[in-house]
Amino acid sequence: MNESSDPRPRLRDRIAGARRGFWVWRGERPFWAGLFTLAAGLPIIYFPYVRLTPAGIPLALSTTAGASSLVIGILLIVLGISLWFHHQARLFAGVAGMLLALASFPLANFGGLFIGLFLGLVGGSLACAWAPPDADDAQPAAPLPKQAAHGRGTRER
Repeated sequence: MNESSDPRPRLRDRIAGARRGFWVWRGERPFWAGLFTLAAGLPIIYFPYVRLTPAGIPLALSTTAGASSLVIGILLIVLGISLWFHHQARLFAGVAGMLLALASFPLANFGGLFIGLFLGLVGGSLACAWAPPDADDAQPAAPLPKQAAHGRGTRER
């Protein structure tokens, strides 16, 4: 059977189409803000419930921060997902993410040992700064006039 007569798209073409679709999807929403905010919740949840043994010395961070770190971490994960799928609420999610990250400092073992605190502040800031793309941005820019493109002035004599 000849490759050109195969009606199914090749694997490489399907992967390229999926990547293009992901790029378009990612460009229409605050993707990196959602990723940072979602990632901020993970260390905040993780550290109070794990037993660390650096150099054979047991280190337990299990304190009364367990319940508050679970709540703060889950809320940050939900806010990160909502930034991806409901980007109209980006301002609320950004401000709430920054406030939760700041609240995790005293309530959840220094904000997940500063990792969750930092990621939450960056994600919330990115969410507040993101603006949806305009319809005008999709159109290509007009080419420069020929004289201006060559470095010549456009003033008339």
